Amino acid sequence: MLFNRLDGYIARQVLGAILIVQVVLLGLDLVITYINDLGDVEGDYGALQVFLYLLMRLPWRFYQYAPVGVLIGALIGLGSMASSNELTVMRAAGRSLVSILWGVLKPVILVVVMLLLIAEFVSPRTEQFANAWRLEQKQGEGAVVTERGGWQREGDSFYRFGAIRGDNTVLDLTRYRFSGRSLEQATSADRAVWEGDHWELENVAITRFFQERTETEQHDRLTWRTDLTPAQLSRLLRDIETQSPSELLAYARYLEAQGQRATEPLLYFWQKMLMPLTMASLVLVAASFVFGPLRSVAAGTRVFYGVIVGLCFKYLQDLLAPASTIFGFSPIWAVLGPTLLSAALGLYLLRRTG
Repeated sequence: MLFNRLDGYIARQVLGAILIVQVVLLGLDLVITYINDLGDVEGDYGALQVFLYLLMRLPWRFYQYAPVGVLIGALIGLGSMASSNELTVMRAAGRSLVSILWGVLKPVILVVVMLLLIAEFVSPRTEQFANAWRLEQKQGEGAVVTERGGWQREGDSFYRFGAIRGDNTVLDLTRYRFSGRSLEQATSADRAVWEGDHWELENVAITRFFQERTETEQHDRLTWRTDLTPAQLSRLLRDIETQSPSELLAYARYLEAQGQRATEPLLYFWQKMLMPLTMASLVLVAASFVFGPLRSVAAGTRVFYGVIVGLCFKYLQDLLAPASTIFGFSPIWAVLGPTLLSAALGLYLLRRTG
């Protein structure tokens, strides 16, 4: 059986504590962010609309706070059972430490499955919808959503996009085509409109560079054929952190096919796919605080140390993320490093209990 009666009791205690911590964290975040965002009020986008916008973003915020919520929730759930001597009774009745930990991990597995579903199917869509709705409230009905601009490479060409709108129109497009290390041609267009299987450039200026001269020509419209579709461009230019694992993997494969490094999308991909290991390592740390050297201290002290460990975990991941780009090691190690370190710390402290 997945759950026996004792496992079910442990799961209810831990899962209830995790949910309470998540509600508290999300509530604090909602209040602080709401106060900060009141400065963006304009037009039909009033105080109520700010609140509704933040409610739409709750799935993403829930996902972001989950690791800290699991760590502190496991600390509180196990700590409450330790304070009432329930864990001592379980151990005296022959329940091993490993079986108790397995009972704690079972509800965490359910939390992880829910988080993976949120990351893949819910938060990317709610983030897009929330941003579109916010823009429409600010600019009026019929406003066109615009993704941020950026740079992209394709073959021997480098593209700069001012923005891509929700109606499949690229604004302020520039293409630089190279021959080896020499700039061969620069093309700029005010707009690029998707026509089903190709782009139509509008108000186009082309400059060709020769050894001793340049040539310039103007076109009202020009066909642009490329592998970049509106969906791909939107994915390339959207905030990478909020994209789903499948989108991140597709983006990484596209970059690798173009001969580019895919460190950033792979980093976020592995952060989401290795979430089960991350949660398990944090549960080990929480259990080590309850069963290990901190078992005799007050519950508030254990929670304080848990917060410190959670912050250190996050800061270490944030430090290793750019380091993987600078030093060229695989982004999977930027995710696994803090996870393995947390697991090692938890196992070490648990072993000291005998």
